[in-house]
Amino acid sequence: MSEVMERKPEPQHQDRQPGIEVEMHPAPLSLAQGYVGNRKLVDKVAIVTGGDSGIGRSTAICFAKEGADVAVVYFDEHDDAKATRDAILEAGRRCQLISGDLGDPDFVAEVVRKTVEVFGHIDIVVNNAAEQHPQERIEDVTHEQLERTFKTNFFAMFDLCREALPYMREGGCIINTSSVTAYRGSSHLLDYAASKGAIVSFTRSLSTQLAERNIRVNAVAPGPVWTPLIPSSFAAEKVGKFGQDVPLGRVGQPDEISPSFVFLASRDSSYMTGQVLHPNGGEVVNA
Repeated sequence: MSEVMERKPEPQHQDRQPGIEVEMHPAPLSLAQGYVGNRKLVDKVAIVTGGDSGIGRSTAICFAKEGADVAVVYFDEHDDAKATRDAILEAGRRCQLISGDLGDPDFVAEVVRKTVEVFGHIDIVVNNAAEQHPQERIEDVTHEQLERTFKTNFFAMFDLCREALPYMREGGCIINTSSVTAYRGSSHLLDYAASKGAIVSFTRSLSTQLAERNIRVNAVAPGPVWTPLIPSSFAAEKVGKFGQDVPLGRVGQPDEISPSFVFLASRDSSYMTGQVLHPNGGEVVNA
């Protein structure tokens, strides 16, 4: 816990999105180094989007430590993705890296095809990839930005679920990454918060549709977490103060969020579907 407390973001900014984890200081805790697996996902096959870094990386590695093989989907952060792959291989499981733009439906279909070719089936789908572009006024959110945000954050999720379901076995699960902004809103992230709200509604609706097929659908709604999305989105001064306004008074680390995904992927949550977990530093959202 002391290491978590000491990892305060330093003022910094990256001029590209998605951001690069290897360039962040201090480095996020995302390699699940202290996580001890308990064979909860032995021989399962998982797809994790945005698995190169941050929450996706930590989740993919925890899955591997629980016995799963993982297809890690990412945009173009190749060095970050290789670090994720190395950690998965070190855990004794297989990893397939798949690079491309999830906003392209053809690429989404390719993700499923490559995963099935390598691993034979799909048990778990984690829809985690996202982008955000802060704007202070709605007039500054162009149609192009709005469309791009929803393509990555929501349309890709919808497409991946549709493409993956024919290859998912009974007892499988889908886990979507929403956000605390879906519940309390965000004045400077209108399109991002709206996309995350859509994810909550989608999660609840799909869960009822797939219940008879014994496939569970849940979500995780993190609060402020130290991932590459932060320095690639905000000015350096704001990054230096990121996460200080929650009750726990600090930013979260990816390794503190990934156990929620493990729980929802395993039999520990076998009686849960259509639900959202809230690892958000103590902000009460009443949902």
